[in-house]
Amino acid sequence: MADSSNAPLLQSRSSYGSTDKTSTRHDSIDSEAAGEIQPSRDVEDDVLPETSTIGRNLSWQSAYILVISRVVGSGIFATPGTIVQSVGSAGLSLSLWIIGAFIAACGLAVSLEFGCMLPRSGGDKVYLEFAYRRPRLLASTLFAIKYALFALGIEATDVLSKSLAVGLLTFVCITHSVFPKAGIKIQDVLGWIKIGIIVFMILSGFYVVIFRPDTTSAPLTHQLAWEHLWEETSWNWGVIATSLFKVFYSFAGLDNAANVMNEVKQPVRTLRSVALTALGTACGLYMLVNIAYFLVVPIDEIRGSGELIAALFFERLFGENFGRVVLPTAVALSSVGNVMVVAFAMARMKQEIARQGFLPYSSLLSSSRPFNSPMGGFIIHYIPSFLVMILPPSDSIYSLILDIDGYAAQLIGLAVAIGLVKLRFQRPDLKRPFKAWMPARDRKERLMCIADEDVVDHSGPRHPRG
Repeated sequence: MADSSNAPLLQSRSSYGSTDKTSTRHDSIDSEAAGEIQPSRDVEDDVLPETSTIGRNLSWQSAYILVISRVVGSGIFATPGTIVQSVGSAGLSLSLWIIGAFIAACGLAVSLEFGCMLPRSGGDKVYLEFAYRRPRLLASTLFAIKYALFALGIEATDVLSKSLAVGLLTFVCITHSVFPKAGIKIQDVLGWIKIGIIVFMILSGFYVVIFRPDTTSAPLTHQLAWEHLWEETSWNWGVIATSLFKVFYSFAGLDNAANVMNEVKQPVRTLRSVALTALGTACGLYMLVNIAYFLVVPIDEIRGSGELIAALFFERLFGENFGRVVLPTAVALSSVGNVMVVAFAMARMKQEIARQGFLPYSSLLSSSRPFNSPMGGFIIHYIPSFLVMILPPSDSIYSLILDIDGYAAQLIGLAVAIGLVKLRFQRPDLKRPFKAWMPARDRKERLMCIADEDVVDHSGPRHPRG
């Protein structure tokens, strides 16, 4: 391990915001020996040039879509209903979304300090390697196992839907591998379409109240009146913890841009602004879409519908026939966008793991040839994702994904927060372009411990991410 005093990446401010010079160097290295150069993988070495597969090609907009499409998935059409079903009232449901946003902001502050301090691809893997030097490469080993088991959240109910899911996964991996720049453009377009659909839902809900007071679902504004907001609330702390865990999972992915930092233009500046903007966007969308649901769908029907809340929403607004067309289209576009950004980021994470020699044929899998893209990372991503789609029974796929990814993500987040506090005392010399406030780290650690304990004791039905 290199001497901690010799840290060119961490001590040089020019590394943080450089674009033109580093991009030229990246292009030169990639064109001559993309994926073949294997310098030291020391966590304090400047490894940006050889890991950037196609140079710094991700603009602010692309980085923003990479984050917001990861955070806001198809679960936004289902998760709000399941939370109301669990806690019983609109008031407690909205309160949990606010609490979840606050905790997400605390977690994001921790990730931003690490990401701006260590601006290289890999995300939590890089942060844990830097914070916990012994055992050597423990973080890489854990992430190699975790991401080998991670699969995309596509619900499959029969042979046809499983075939469609596999077809989508194949299309995404081939597109990102063979046509990397086209893949970025496609996921950008899908991301904006997804945001547009959700904004349309929000405006539709307010339209019902403002312009159609005689609608069949009126009067529903009373559901948000204070005297009715807390009716039939369930104050069971186990149920609340389980619901809060669903909210946590709905905000997962705010640090997605950190997984591909080597390809982001002006990485530190972009990471800070993109992550904070995405957090604000997600908070606003989640709160407003919940309010839209309450303005259109009676609370009793929401309690009985669970995951079908969006179906009831579209049916009441547009009628049964048209609603059946709008909802599947919205969910499908949201799912495709989510699959694309997840595959894009995870392939680069797995390429970083392959570079450290943990996998067979590591030199081949870590290469960026022949299309100047991490094709090996997509292969590693494709195989376990394919198996998880095909092998488990259809009704257990979401539970399996949440068990593998959801709880592990909370534990990793806790380890990252503790590691950041540890570095504040052990390495006060490090350059920190963004500095998390100490209460954010402390609150994140305590709340994650409490939530994990309660969720294990009172585990409920599993649902897709928001």
